[in-house]
Amino acid sequence: MTIVATRIDGRLIHGQVANLWTTKLNISRIMVVDDEVVNSDLEKTALKLATPAGIKLSVLSIDKASANILAGRYESQRLLIVARRPKTFLGLLEKGVVISELNVGNMSQTPETRSVTRSINVVDEDIQAFDAINAKGTHLIAQMVPGDVPTDFMPLLDKVR
Repeated sequence: MTIVATRIDGRLIHGQVANLWTTKLNISRIMVVDDEVVNSDLEKTALKLATPAGIKLSVLSIDKASANILAGRYESQRLLIVARRPKTFLGLLEKGVVISELNVGNMSQTPETRSVTRSINVVDEDIQAFDAINAKGTHLIAQMVPGDVPTDFMPLLDKVR
């Protein structure tokens, strides 16, 4: 399978993703899926600068990402998909992309969010998306860095319902 890992991270590409995850998983391409960032030259430039040397970067919409994955465009690569919110991964699943496991990383706190863990904060829309992702058979875990033990995410989410 082309998709080595999937991760929700509000910061997209930063130290943990760029250095720890890509190294640990021997990633050859990071795919940022974000329907807004794809139209922002400034954000795309920042993501390019944050991507480690030797690793390819794609910044795509949900539609383009799913079409490319389903067409087998990354068959020879080790792909890490990163998005800010669970609704993006739900969109990929609804388009037919198979995601066996989703790592819920950093979701920043705002005045509207409820805290699931120290680094994962959700609104009702996120909870609905996580429930739908779980219902599609994707295993959700919380794991900030590769050295942490993965934790089953849905029981954590149940505490803030």
